Amino acid sequence: MNIPPPTPPLPRISCIICALNEGPRIGAVLEVAAAHPLLAEVIVVDDGSTDDTAQVVARTPRVRLLSHARNLGKSKAIATGVAAASHELLMLLDADLKGLRAEDLDALAAPVLAGRAAVSMSLRRNSLAIFRWAGIDFVSGERVVDRALLADVLQDIHALPRFGIEVFMNKRIIAARLPIAVANWRDVTQSRKTEKLGWWRGTLAEWRMVFDLMDAVYPLELLTQTLHLALLRTPAGPSLRGSET
Repeated sequence: MNIPPPTPPLPRISCIICALNEGPRIGAVLEVAAAHPLLAEVIVVDDGSTDDTAQVVARTPRVRLLSHARNLGKSKAIATGVAAASHELLMLLDADLKGLRAEDLDALAAPVLAGRAAVSMSLRRNSLAIFRWAGIDFVSGERVVDRALLADVLQDIHALPRFGIEVFMNKRIIAARLPIAVANWRDVTQSRKTEKLGWWRGTLAEWRMVFDLMDAVYPLELLTQTLHLALLRTPAGPSLRGSET
């Protein structure tokens, strides 16, 4: 009698969520992430919040809270989470998502778990129109990546501007020519800074983020990252990890 070989277990995923004053919003994200069977651990890095973010996180089962005493920026918060993560794959999520469901996390993780892509990124309903037209959002904060992509360069990440982590990650993805899958999140949106901070403070925060992006990579490279990433986008196809698709 032929006995089929055992099916290898799926890689386990560490989820990292960075938060600054997201008390009114992070609970809905944690409700989905903490209950998801593909996520072996959920790590929240509270980046110096002055609201009740830490208390909301502490009330959520299966979530590990790490805290910065003061606000250091998203790049350093990601580095803190990566250093603490236990598993070979990372799922990065923003804390201010609205409408997130378990199926959205399935769609984000599935291409990497199946070996059809090395990286996956979300395309939210309220991503900028040019990104939706291109079919990829080069500053998406929701990704699944191999931990080594970030863990091997933690010192470089600590030296980044406050909001330089996504474009820095893009540089490494493009340099390694890693195949990318896009999860089209048709019902998920991200809270804009103007919603959270008011029009004036939110607009200033948006512009500060833009200047950080330009500080992290040359302006011309910033303009071309979407094109380079779009060229790496892969349809469903043969497995890259040797798994069945």
